[in-house]
Amino acid sequence: MMRTAFACAAAAAVLLTAGAASAQSAPEVAWNAAVASDYVFRGFSQTNEDPTLQGGVDATIGAFYLGAWASNVDFGDSTDAEIDIYGGYRGEAAGFAFDVGVVAYAYVGAPAGADYDYVEFKGAASRAIGPATIGAVIYWSPDFFGIDEEATYVEANIAFEPAPQWTVSGAVGHQALDVNADYATWNAGVAYAFTDNVAIDVRYHDTDVSGPLSDDRVVAALKLLF
Repeated sequence: MMRTAFACAAAAAVLLTAGAASAQSAPEVAWNAAVASDYVFRGFSQTNEDPTLQGGVDATIGAFYLGAWASNVDFGDSTDAEIDIYGGYRGEAAGFAFDVGVVAYAYVGAPAGADYDYVEFKGAASRAIGPATIGAVIYWSPDFFGIDEEATYVEANIAFEPAPQWTVSGAVGHQALDVNADYATWNAGVAYAFTDNVAIDVRYHDTDVSGPLSDDRVVAALKLLF
């Protein structure tokens, strides 16, 4: 996002924008692709610390958006890929940009009975303060990945541009689960946009969970927008 719609050219925290919906509006379609040294989601490697190839498409009509995104994954079983379908509405109120939506996560080749597929509802808000943009987001699922059922993820993030083409960003999040233990995760990184369509991001990820897939790591990603 980002695993989902939160990806941007600089791979920074979300910068939400507003638009007016119109029945006459033609959809604006944008494609994205990325190659990275690892796929980290909320602090955990989804590819067993191996490289990943990802891609997606977004369609926007006024303030409404709809998109799809996919990545290879490696859970140590027969699961081959993750496919996300998402949609929502962006707007602005009282100086804050907001985004409300829903994300469906599906896993190709998952073993029978694994119960990997799930849906999350999302609410996000951000505001520019001087050269920085600060934001917060919450995701809630009634039936989360694997054995967990109700789950909530909350995150605070910040991004700023110290110089043209450079973006520095970071985030701190907390994942609450009803079966597995809750945990905290954080990341910080810097991105450089070579052009409006090509950017590189180098990011540090960590959690308070000790394990080979959740220990601290640095991930480099090359992103393309077209």
